[in-house]
Amino acid sequence: MAAASLTLMAVHAHPDDEVIGTGGILSRYAAEGVQTVLVTCTRGEVGEIVDPTVARPESLADVREAELRAACAILQVRALELLGYRDSGMVGTPANDDPGSFWRADLEEAAGRLVALIRRYRPQVLVSYDANGFYGHPDHVQAHRVTVAAFEAAGDPARYPEQGLAPWAPQKLYCTAAPRSRLIALGQRLRDLGIASPLPDDPAESTWGTPDEDVTTAVDVRVYATVKREALAVHRSQVGPETFLLKLPPDLWAETMGVESFRRAASRVPLPSGQALPLAGGADAAREDDLFAGLRGGA
Repeated sequence: MAAASLTLMAVHAHPDDEVIGTGGILSRYAAEGVQTVLVTCTRGEVGEIVDPTVARPESLADVREAELRAACAILQVRALELLGYRDSGMVGTPANDDPGSFWRADLEEAAGRLVALIRRYRPQVLVSYDANGFYGHPDHVQAHRVTVAAFEAAGDPARYPEQGLAPWAPQKLYCTAAPRSRLIALGQRLRDLGIASPLPDDPAESTWGTPDEDVTTAVDVRVYATVKREALAVHRSQVGPETFLLKLPPDLWAETMGVESFRRAASRVPLPSGQALPLAGGADAAREDDLFAGLRGGA
């Protein structure tokens, strides 16, 4: 299958989430001619403002949407879609109890919104977070739930027939992953450089990231590492010059951001033997370096 016939859809919770774990694949696959689609579930209304000269609370949603569109232009994202929910904030905050927040959204209704986009854009590959949303943010967790539900429903003609759109079954579903060994190594490098970071100081106590054995896919995006940095920097309301990521020396940035890792959560793609690819990691999992493995005419 030619690249021009392929579509990648990434589902994220807030503006700026698209850069760290998927900015490289969005850029790389766009450069290859793949249609890239970003779905952002909220406008980030309750994000922490790091620079009050850039935004005020009452204008933050508009500012963050503008930052998102600027980042998409840098990453060469073909289409941006906003799912239309309100930022939920962190657990225990008033925003998390807002009935209009993404966290409080009805799963069936929210999945239906995403199903409509899947049927419109017809992606072969869907990407979102793991079940914990990497670090437990309610909107990240909800994005995972909605993406899994939509992956399962989009190809079923009995689901959401009122949309009037032809069913479309994506072939592969991935969760973003940060190999635990890489995070531990990064934490040590940052300590050596005297750069403060949110990573745990004691590697033995680290529960951040994905166990290495669960990572099924690693995509080389080193060519796009600088592009990712440029895209992150335009999110000025959230990412200031003192943010630890932007303080990384160029070589460490390239090393840290030059590979994007994933866990293959589901696949309908047959291997040459006719068997489906394994659904998760482990010793018997088929390792990949391409999210479209098995979809490129015998790849």
